[in-house]
Amino acid sequence: MSAATLTAPARPANDGEGRIGLRANLRHIGALARRNMLQIKQDPESMFDVLLMPIVFTLLFTYVFGGAISGKGNQQEYVSYLIPGLMAMNGMNIAMAVGTGVNEDFRKGVMDRFRTMPIARSSVLIAKMVVEIGRMMVATAILLVMGFILGMSVDGSVFHVLGAVVLSLVFGASLMWIFILLGLAMKTPQAVQGLAMIVIMPLQFGSSIFTPTSSMPGWLEGFTKVNPLSNLADASRHLFSGHGAVAQPVLITLAWAVAITLVTAPLAVRKFRSKT
Repeated sequence: MSAATLTAPARPANDGEGRIGLRANLRHIGALARRNMLQIKQDPESMFDVLLMPIVFTLLFTYVFGGAISGKGNQQEYVSYLIPGLMAMNGMNIAMAVGTGVNEDFRKGVMDRFRTMPIARSSVLIAKMVVEIGRMMVATAILLVMGFILGMSVDGSVFHVLGAVVLSLVFGASLMWIFILLGLAMKTPQAVQGLAMIVIMPLQFGSSIFTPTSSMPGWLEGFTKVNPLSNLADASRHLFSGHGAVAQPVLITLAWAVAITLVTAPLAVRKFRSKT
């Protein structure tokens, strides 16, 4: 064996990611997603945010904001306004958890082991997203149950409601790429969470999630009109009510989701490959 052979750097096992077929890629995603779900089974406390936050937020905002906006004793009307908005909020909060989880996995060395395997590196991130989308579905189901318990009225059909749920899941999945990229770029989970909150808070409260925007100052009302969370909340409300101009907010929300994914997904995968 020549000296050149001995000193040649070893290529990563997954350097030929592009040659991995679709079927193999899907199999890898399924195996990794199963691993992530087993982690949740071993640590059920990691589901507390999904199980409890929808309940806490629904009760808190209904009885704090509901009386002020709809009048004391008319919180039932506010619930019908609030729940579609909270669906958008749930997606963003769970997306933030993806970023902190990816960062923590790198700190523990889990991701380094994955990068030595002959699998597409994107499959590691997609598998994590698949599990988080499942957690988002659980949170959405609990949110809807809470809404119906508190008297939420839905005039749209079952398909309209399912459409609103799917729309929130699609947009939430696109946000996960942003927070995955943030998790790969920051040094600690605390830094990811701190920076994420700085971004999340203005987007959530500077939107139509909690209150109608007509009472806001002109500059803030202008911001809410371009805020994708407002479009998602409005689209969900129109779908729940079964009337209103639903096409425009739905299309704008989908356009935002596609644009965010096209920009941030390749950057996140590239950062995952190069992160040391």
